[in-house]
Amino acid sequence: MARSTAPILLTGAATMLADYQQGKGVRWNVALATGIAAGILALVEPAEPELIVGLAWIAFLGSMVAPRKDGQPPIEVFLSQWQKVKG
Repeated sequence: MARSTAPILLTGAATMLADYQQGKGVRWNVALATGIAAGILALVEPAEPELIVGLAWIAFLGSMVAPRKDGQPPIEVFLSQWQKVKG
């Protein structure tokens, strides 16, 4: 498995989970786009491994903190859910 696969899959999973927690249901287009992105990154990773892995982690971090036009950033959704669970 390519080293860039984990951060890209985390990006898609976090996005899907945040959407689900915001009541938007499961968005399968995010899963499809995540799979395509993971495949493309795995194909080009042998050429520049450090660059591609770095880009994958930047994509993950950016997707966690970037404000979205249709809701909160995923990190805020997760933190608010954590506060509800924690009490």
